[in-house]
Amino acid sequence: MTCLFSDQEKILHLLKGLSNQINPKFERCTGISSSRYELLYHLYQADEVNQTTLQKAVNIDSAAITRHLKQLESDGMVTRSKIASDNRVTLVRLTEEGRNRLLGYKEEKTSFVNKMLTDFSKEELDLLTTMLSRMQNNISEF
Repeated sequence: MTCLFSDQEKILHLLKGLSNQINPKFERCTGISSSRYELLYHLYQADEVNQTTLQKAVNIDSAAITRHLKQLESDGMVTRSKIASDNRVTLVRLTEEGRNRLLGYKEEKTSFVNKMLTDFSKEELDLLTTMLSRMQNNISEF
């Protein structure tokens, strides 16, 4: 019995494979996981943010964000503090060390993305961006 996949199923298979390849190679090239990079990036944009808000922004579970933030805190990249009026709320802030290191990671990320998209024309990049955005919108609607 032959198992044939539709063009749509092939696209999903390719996207899944691409995602599986990107994450470990991104980490090797930049020196940081894509999840931690995204956390640092969001913190870079804000002065201070509630940990729950940060968790929702990067779309990871509460245990994962706690693990990431503990490691980033031990690396001197973030600080966490409780609000005196509500001890359940944790505020997270990027340290100066974290800001400086994020800028280095950003350079590595740019290099990684440029290598990944080598030989794509401007038109192809625009089309790919449009199609991926449409896919994201379609997924968010169901």
